[in-house]
Amino acid sequence: MSDTIRLSQARRGDRGVIVQVGDHCHHDEHALELERRFLELGFVEGARVELLHEGLLGRDPIAMKVDDMRVALRRHEAAGLIVRIEPAPATVVAPVAAEQVPA
Repeated sequence: MSDTIRLSQARRGDRGVIVQVGDHCHHDEHALELERRFLELGFVEGARVELLHEGLLGRDPIAMKVDDMRVALRRHEAAGLIVRIEPAPATVVAPVAAEQVPA
């Protein structure tokens, strides 16, 4: 099962896929401009994202990987992107052989 959240709610290390760009609020000129800029930067539906870094003060701005590029956004801008968060991959722990354990 996966969760759908606003990108502004993501934490460092979260990975997912963009499912919606913008709020589709066509009477708000600022929202339309932000949506256009997202699309120009490669924030398109289906693009894979990973949150790489959060700023020190208020966790703002955030740096993320979008497909093969790195982009920094303010959290209030990232709120315009809806992302389906993927579960973290399971960590595989190799068994320890008996001869490797100190006596």
